[in-house]
Parts: sequence; C-alpha cells; structure tokens
Amino acid sequence: MALRTRREPAEGLYLAESAKVIRRALEAGHRPRSYLMAPRWVDELTDLVQDAEARGVPVYVGEPDVLQALTGFHLHRGAIASMHRPAPRDPVDLVAGARRVAVLEDVVDHTNVGAVFRSAAALGVDAVLVTPRCADPLYRRSVRVSMGTVFQVPWSRIEWPEGVQTLQRNGFSVAALALRDDAVSLDDLAADPPERLALVLGTEGDGLADATVQAADLAVRIPMSGGVDSLNVAAASAVAFWSLRAR
Repeated sequence: MALRTRREPAEGLYLAESAKVIRRALEAGHRPRSYLMAPRWVDELTDLVQDAEARGVPVYVGEPDVLQALTGFHLHRGAIASMHRPAPRDPVDLVAGARRVAVLEDVVDHTNVGAVFRSAAALGVDAVLVTPRCADPLYRRSVRVSMGTVFQVPWSRIEWPEGVQTLQRNGFSVAALALRDDAVSLDDLAADPPERLALVLGTEGDGLADATVQAADLAVRIPMSGGVDSLNVAAASAVAFWSLRAR
C-alpha cells in the first residue's frame, strides 16, 4: 500500500489481477509494463506471454511462496500485470454524448467502487464521474471486483461540488440519491425520466453532502419496506441504474 501510494500516481501505473481482467485491459487499449506469474500459469496463459514477447514486455516468473512474499497476498488468479495508467480525461468531453451518468461522491471503499462500475457496465450507464476524495477506480481491489469493467465504462474525476453546475450547464438533470422527506420516489422518476440524467451517489454511512443535495435538481429515494431505510451504495446503484436506464 505504501509503495503504491508513493509510486502509482507519479509513475502512472496500476495493477491488473487475473487473466480475465488483464485481457479486458488490453482490449481497452491499455499498455502493460510487466507481468508476474507462477510457473504453472506460463503455459496456461500462452496468449498473454506471446503478446508480452511481441511487445517487448518482461514476464517475471516465481514460485508461489516467493510471489506471496513479494506481493503480500496469494497470487491465485493466474497473473498480475503492472499496467500503464491511461491519461486522465476531461469530464466535460467524457459526458458529451452521454444520456446516463453516475457520480460517486467520496465513496471510499474500493469494493463498492468496483461493484458500482460493474453495475454501470451491465445496466447502461454511459460514464462515471468520481469526486476528488473518491477511492481510485484503478486500485487493484476496485479493478478486481469490477471484473475489469473499469476499463469498459469511461470515467474521470470532476471537481466537486461545483461539478453539479458543470453537469447542469451541459444539459443534465442532476438527481441526488438521498434520504429526504421531499425526495421523489425512484418509481415516479423512472416513469418519466429526463433525457439526460446524472445520478449522484454518496459515501458510505453519511451519504451525500447537504450542499450537493441542495444544488441538485431533485432528490430521489428508493422505496423501502421491512423497516429498512437504505441500501449499501453498490446495491442502491444497481437498483437505480436498472430503473433509470435509457430506453
């Protein structure tokens, strides 16, 4: 963790774990820097090894106990790759042709970030914007939980909370997913959704900042039963994305 924090932002790298995730990164046009794998996977991942040789990318091979000492975890998913981090994209350019956008405000759990991206990819979200304090979508655990869909869904960081006005100026209705008495039911919003919609989801526990809810065009709430007032942010995102998908 300390090494990643010191070197990843400056040197522009991220880690992709498992053959499936690495292949999705390559399909998205990301460039590998090096591979690390156990001996048994060299033969099973022949296509990745051959691709690395063609690119002049080193493939390091080590026994499982050595790899665990190097990485700090059991490398049981075939391989791990150090990848060049793609250049950040301008958020306004990113959403230029989008109809459905998700915004993650200060979501700090990497598992939740990865799960939201997987739902976004599956349920028709065109782009994801993350605030400056949101966890990194290209952190190893986020990438793994997303099953590589962080490479599939375009994303960028956006200044916040001024990003609410940025989205509104670019034609989006901004809906804040929040527990408020005046919130519109998700069912009602889904019955007549705006053409272009940005759905803002808040951090675990505290939810969205008051300033964000005040600046949004409306607050929306998922109808609940059973005495439950809210869902985990990843679960809530899946429900909202499916209900509000563009048709």
